Amino acid sequence: MPYVGLLVMLLWVFCLIDVITADDGGVRYLPKIVWLLLVVFLPLAGSLAWLFAGRPVGGGIWGGPGGGGYRRAGNSTFPEYETRPGRQAAQNPEADAEFLRRCRERAEEQRQLERERRKRDLGF
Repeated sequence: MPYVGLLVMLLWVFCLIDVITADDGGVRYLPKIVWLLLVVFLPLAGSLAWLFAGRPVGGGIWGGPGGGGYRRAGNSTFPEYETRPGRQAAQNPEADAEFLRRCRERAEEQRQLERERRKRDLGF
C-alpha cells in the first residue's frame, strides 16, 4: 500500500508541472490560477479533475494530438515561425517593399518629433 502514496505524489507533481506550463488560452472551464489552487490544495481530486476536465485539448507540453503546448509548423517549436498566409513570408514583393518604406518613414518621423521635443524641453 505505500506505493499508492507514491503514485499519488507522482500524479500530483506531473499535474502541478502541467498546470504551470499550460498555455492560459488552452485551459478549459476554469482560469489557470484556479486549476493551480485545486491541484495544490486537493492533490488527488484536483489532479484527476485537471487531467479529465481542465487540461488543454492538445495535451499541454507532454505531447498528444496537438503536438505540445505550441502549434507547430514543420519542425519548428517556436510559434512565431508558424507559416500562415500573410504572416512572415511576403506574398507580394512590391507590397513588402512599400511596407518597409512606410516603416522607415514612420520611424524617421518619430525620431524628428523626439528631437523637437528634446529641444523644446531643454529650452533651445
